[in-house]
Amino acid sequence: MGLKDLLKREFSFISGNYRVLIISWVIMDVAMEMPVPYYQQYVQALGGTGLGLGIIGMAQFLAMAAVAIPGGFLADKYGRRWLITTMTFGMALSYLFFALAPSWEFVLLGTVILSLCLIYQPALFAMVQDSLPPERRGVGSSLIQTIHGTFNTPGPIIGGLLIVALRLVPGMRIVYTIMLVLFLIAALSRLKLKETIVNSEPMRFRYFISKYPEAIRESLSVWKYVPRSTLWLFIVQVMVMFSSALTNVMNAVYARDVLGIPQDQWFIVYIPMLITMVIVSFPIGKMVDRFGPKIPLSLGPVALVSSLALFINGDLFTIMISMCALGLVHMFVMTSAMTLTASLVEPQNRGKVRGCVNFLGYAFTGVGMLLGNFLYNLYPQLPFYVTMSLALPMALIIIFRVHEPKKGSTRY
Repeated sequence: MGLKDLLKREFSFISGNYRVLIISWVIMDVAMEMPVPYYQQYVQALGGTGLGLGIIGMAQFLAMAAVAIPGGFLADKYGRRWLITTMTFGMALSYLFFALAPSWEFVLLGTVILSLCLIYQPALFAMVQDSLPPERRGVGSSLIQTIHGTFNTPGPIIGGLLIVALRLVPGMRIVYTIMLVLFLIAALSRLKLKETIVNSEPMRFRYFISKYPEAIRESLSVWKYVPRSTLWLFIVQVMVMFSSALTNVMNAVYARDVLGIPQDQWFIVYIPMLITMVIVSFPIGKMVDRFGPKIPLSLGPVALVSSLALFINGDLFTIMISMCALGLVHMFVMTSAMTLTASLVEPQNRGKVRGCVNFLGYAFTGVGMLLGNFLYNLYPQLPFYVTMSLALPMALIIIFRVHEPKKGSTRY
């Protein structure tokens, strides 16, 4: 079999909605990481000192939590396409607040609007799983991470060079303007998506409020029907999101003020992390398809502890290695969790299950960001130690409570 035939066999599943989403992610990912290295410094430069970063972080994830459950319910009840396309346009326009912000409160407002638009996330997750054949879920999920990593990689370099050349605030304004343009292009490309849920009644804006009580009831009742492993996997994902928030909210400030990493060099540490994610994504996806998701999922807590142990007293080089390990955490957990959830949960419940995961995960992430900011002000290393202590219960739950479907079955 020639290389062309091999590639065709391996990637023949890239078609239809999955291909449209991949194209839109490529466009969005070019800009997605551009502001990340200097976001914390940007907020501080606009007056967001003290608990400003923690307040923005908490508001961001509480807003995402508030729309997670109705997002999952609406995706399963009325369809995926309308939510995905409409809210992608909303996300694009939210970056106006970041680009034009005269003070950190406008960043807070833009963050809340952006987060509310992420009501489409359960629909996006469900559409991806609807579009992938069961035998390609591991590779399909890892390919998404490959695309994110590949096209995110230039972002920190471009953003970092713009900010170094134009200075912090003007450079960040240009970065957010670029994001606005690229997200609008991605939103236009998503108009080509085809609906995967057949429903005679179209989506309406009033459902966002009027259907909220029904969404809560149905999203909670779904846990009566899914396997118990889904619940334990849910708990692990929430713990990972909470523990990551404790350190991510202040890691750039910690590196600058405690470790002495020059501000104009910080963007460099993101490059090896993103490259690592590109390199390992396909092998991890193949590992999941061949051996099951539990082994790579179990490696997530190990990589998390390794990453933080290197970061806490690191120099520029060891922080780069630390960020590579952090990229492995993301790849191990995300690829495994997506694949295992798709295997355990039936299509008509995937949006609701994902909505519940996002709801509690985002709520705990918001609290984790505020708590991480508070702990940092008490003792800068404290968020790192607390996060490392959470890795053990994560590992124990994965080993003893999370189980894969039996061979030859898509679920228990």
